[in-house]
Amino acid sequence: MTAALPRSPAWSARYLLFIAGMGGLLYGIDVGIIAGALPYLESTAALAWKLNAQQLSFVVAAVLLGSVLSSLFAGLLADFIGRRPAMVVSGALFVASIPLIALADGYVALLCGRLLQGVSGGLIGVIVPLYLAECLPADRRGRGAALFQLLLTVGLVAAAVIGLVQARSVQVATEAAAVLPDAARAAAVLAAKDHAWRGIFWMCLTPGVVFTLGCLLLAESPRWLAQRGKRQATPTPGARATDPLLSRRYVLPFLLACLILACNQATGINSVLAYVVNILNRAGLSGASANLADVLLKVLNALMTIVAVLLVDRKGRRFLLMVGTAGIVVALLTVGLLFRANEIRQRDVSAQVTAQARDDGLALRLDAPTLRALGADPAGPPQVLTVAYAYGPFANVASIRSDDPALPRLDARRADTVQPDSVIGAAFRRLHLNPFPDPAAAATAPFAIEAARLGPLPTAGHGWLVAVAICLFVASFAIGPGVCVWLALSELMPTRIRSNGMSIALLINQFVSTSIAAVFLPTVGRHGYSTIFFFGAACTVVYFLASAFLLPETRGKTLEEIDAFFARPAAK
Repeated sequence: MTAALPRSPAWSARYLLFIAGMGGLLYGIDVGIIAGALPYLESTAALAWKLNAQQLSFVVAAVLLGSVLSSLFAGLLADFIGRRPAMVVSGALFVASIPLIALADGYVALLCGRLLQGVSGGLIGVIVPLYLAECLPADRRGRGAALFQLLLTVGLVAAAVIGLVQARSVQVATEAAAVLPDAARAAAVLAAKDHAWRGIFWMCLTPGVVFTLGCLLLAESPRWLAQRGKRQATPTPGARATDPLLSRRYVLPFLLACLILACNQATGINSVLAYVVNILNRAGLSGASANLADVLLKVLNALMTIVAVLLVDRKGRRFLLMVGTAGIVVALLTVGLLFRANEIRQRDVSAQVTAQARDDGLALRLDAPTLRALGADPAGPPQVLTVAYAYGPFANVASIRSDDPALPRLDARRADTVQPDSVIGAAFRRLHLNPFPDPAAAATAPFAIEAARLGPLPTAGHGWLVAVAICLFVASFAIGPGVCVWLALSELMPTRIRSNGMSIALLINQFVSTSIAAVFLPTVGRHGYSTIFFFGAACTVVYFLASAFLLPETRGKTLEEIDAFFARPAAK
């Protein structure tokens, strides 16, 4: 017996879309909220709780870890207790994480709260699209998935706005404390920053409560009820409950969904959005212009997702995917060629930089003497130096510009590069399962310059051309893959394997995203930005071909009709 309210089918569909949208909002907040809170968390928690950089990085990464862990069992949970209760659980975990974080008085409570947020996000990412696919009629299923993605982007923007509001409150408090004595001023600013990061998390409580309570009023998925024998199922032509899981009707849609999700992340979308300010700065834009372009990109992402919401059930999934992936290929090739045109003007200065290494590291500024030592004219155009260095298996990349008024120093030190092992990492290493570098191997490894390149800084015009191309990339992704990937994940999987298949496919999606993020900076440090963009373009060509020739059009079709497409015998 469900707690669903008796309403007309039209009202029920609108209410379902609203709750699904709230799920997308929570997913976006899960990902984006730490960015605004971290500066104040670093200022206060590090002082009050003596947190080191490694512990702070664990706080940031805990959401990803929790998401990966929950993705593994999200399908099993949804099968065991039902789709609606599983959504309630995911919302309740998010709600529980807020006071645990906001009232934290130490590292353990803070870390556990962030892990709970990650577990909640992983469950939402699997179960909400699964529930939408099984409950919405065929003519509204695309709009439901698109709305989930739209509110996800709104969640990212909301997290940024919440952070901005608290940043301004800290600025006001800092200005007001300027007249106080030194000790009182420091205490007032510290209190304002402590209140800011806690307030950022408290402001996220309302959407979590709305989503959790709203899920209680939903009806259970009819497909799940049919699986449990509580409702008459619609038969799938050619399908039998005894069909082996390795039969064509299960393997083909599963592999196709995994391919689509892997290619979706192989475009590099997450890494590009994460490093867009660095990318545009390196392309020639000033810091203020690069940040302005970053804001415009977020707005463009949300606007194009609205366009996708309007088109996905009219034009179809394949059409939007083909248009989107084609635009991504053009955009990434353009960015790659623009960077390549500048990178061929750079010179290898590894020997000169290595000669300046001192005391197991490197410290240099691009001042006039250094520019001369590197073979550049201090009176010439501004220069940019990119250095890739390593201590054994631990590598890092750093860049500095000669036109920066502050002339910041490029510092390469063992303490900043070699990260200590965690308790979890050490345990996995003893089982030979930890793929990350071993700190013990870097303890005595010599400092090494792996690559160093010096060249003229691109012009502002070059930077804006790169910004326009990245705008095309984001717009194309939003209108195609950004929305359709959730549909591919939920529509392609047959009912019998949908929940567990979605968990595995989403795990592959996260694995590819994490892998690209891990190699992004080392790759651009050794081989330039053009390499990473050309790689993304090549992967997106595969994505386009898969969309054009392998993906069936699912617009207007029931899940049983899609299942029947894969169940039919292969043409001879």
